[in-house]
Amino acid sequence: MFGGLCFMVNDKMCVGVEKERLMVRIDPAKYDEVIEMEGCKPMDFTGKIMKGFVFVDVYALNTKKNLEFWVKLALEYNKIAKPSKKRK
Repeated sequence: MFGGLCFMVNDKMCVGVEKERLMVRIDPAKYDEVIEMEGCKPMDFTGKIMKGFVFVDVYALNTKKNLEFWVKLALEYNKIAKPSKKRK
């Protein structure tokens, strides 16, 4: 989808790696809160901002604690996220 490596959980996109940044699927309700965090940028891969996804720059993932924060955020949303419709 975005030209990188994607990790699926429960048949749903969860996190991925694209160039030097982490793609994180988050709860769209938390978007405005997390977009203000250091290294976090809107995912505008298609030219349109995707509110349920963000990119996190590698420098903001410089500790295990920082990386765990983003992965945990993605896993929390994964529990309630709806899977994409499968193509026939």
